[in-house]
Amino acid sequence: MQYRIAGLSVPVSETDQKGRIKEKVIKKIKNKAKIDSLLIVKRSIDARKKNNVLYVYTVDIQTAVPIKNHNKYGLTVAERYQYQEVKSGTEKINHRPVICGFGPAGIFAALILAQRGYRPVVIERGKKIAERSKDVNAFWKNGALNPESNVQFGEGGAGTFSDGKLTTQIKNPRIKKVLETFADFGAPEEVLYDSKPHIGTDVLRNVITNIRKKIEELGGEFHFESKMETINISSDGSISGITVNGREHPVEVLILAPGNSARDVFEMLARKKIAIEKKPFAAGLRIEHLQKDVNASQYGDFAKFLGAADYKLSFHGINKTLYTFCMCPGGIVINAASEPDTVVTNGMSYHSRAGTNANSAILVNINPEDLPEDVLSGMKWQRSIEQMAFAIGGNNYSAPVQLVSDFLSRKKTNCLGKVKPSFTPDITFVDFNQHLPGFMLEALHQGLHDFAKKMPAFKDGDAVLTGIETRSSCPIRILRKDGESPVLKGLFPAGEGAGYAGGIVSAAVDGITAAEEVIKRYY
Repeated sequence: MQYRIAGLSVPVSETDQKGRIKEKVIKKIKNKAKIDSLLIVKRSIDARKKNNVLYVYTVDIQTAVPIKNHNKYGLTVAERYQYQEVKSGTEKINHRPVICGFGPAGIFAALILAQRGYRPVVIERGKKIAERSKDVNAFWKNGALNPESNVQFGEGGAGTFSDGKLTTQIKNPRIKKVLETFADFGAPEEVLYDSKPHIGTDVLRNVITNIRKKIEELGGEFHFESKMETINISSDGSISGITVNGREHPVEVLILAPGNSARDVFEMLARKKIAIEKKPFAAGLRIEHLQKDVNASQYGDFAKFLGAADYKLSFHGINKTLYTFCMCPGGIVINAASEPDTVVTNGMSYHSRAGTNANSAILVNINPEDLPEDVLSGMKWQRSIEQMAFAIGGNNYSAPVQLVSDFLSRKKTNCLGKVKPSFTPDITFVDFNQHLPGFMLEALHQGLHDFAKKMPAFKDGDAVLTGIETRSSCPIRILRKDGESPVLKGLFPAGEGAGYAGGIVSAAVDGITAAEEVIKRYY
């Protein structure tokens, strides 16, 4: 029999964690059965008491004989999750399904379809990871931006150059499928049980390459540096094809997973009157602290037993909310621009999270009613503030930077303190108070004061603010019903750029769901 036991705590200083867990399980079940195997299914950190930081485990145990009255000992019967494939539909598809975009949604949509024998065709405007990485590094070094191969566009999507977080706030059984897939293709085993799993950009790049090769083995076909320029619509209101690099290709089924920076795609959809709507998004700055200060704030003297600490904070003001997002322990702030003459920040960490600084976005919510009625007004606002950041940064892809103490005092920064910005190729000292919209400034000022009360590291006036952060979420949603566009038969919007996800895992889950919708209709 297989049983699950939750709430087993072990001091983080204990070197033999699994041994201590087993001792606690034996004590808990009072030797009522021999334990044949023990599997960790969840691990989290309890740092509420800084003098006694604990790992808290949930484990599954296997016993040869049932344990009578198992509930009495705090055990529940455990059932292993197994992904349930959907039944194929009855409508014949004459052309192979096409997936536009190979970020998390496109990756998992392609994998699911390939595993079912549909031999999908994937088109991606950017390059493969190896070539893409060269373009990104050149941009970070000398400001040579390739608008089609950058942090936003290319194999793996924007998440490729990130911390590789595998956390999500959604509740969906497909999450397990996503995590198991990452582990199967090279992610470390702990992504299956850590409460805050991450891969890191270095490991994630190999995982994505491995998945792509598997899709190819199963008959999938890839076309990189292939930009979809328009969707062609037949007289009966169904998709008839797409134009890629100036050439038209017949298409019956298109999973559109463009990523949240595919602004030309959004403009094309608006021209074609394919149903889209405005949705809430967020914008703000990146904040950098010394990682050792974050560790001390979160773990106290126990920091030496744990990896780089993270945090999650929010402040609900009268008008707006300020919250941290995509916190990158031991990471760097990167230039994530995809359009000329713009500065866009994001955070990135390697698997080791061994960098000197910690960084996080601090974002202000923006609602549709805050902007003009134009369905693309959010996208246009993003672009305008990115252009502003470029202009005040010095017009050479340098980022505008300000110390927290100077920001709160409303004065321009003239020199750095103990925190050295990680952004490249260069930085320019500014006073963000002279450039950001009033509603953002109000939330940032109020929120930073509040964060300092909640976490000691935020009291550090030498912490660095870098701008501007605009690509945390998509400002539009491509409408769908049962996975399909309500106005264009054969179009299946998916992922973050379609407005249905907010990170690697939720986008991957949405990609799986999109593939399932295709499978349920076509054979």
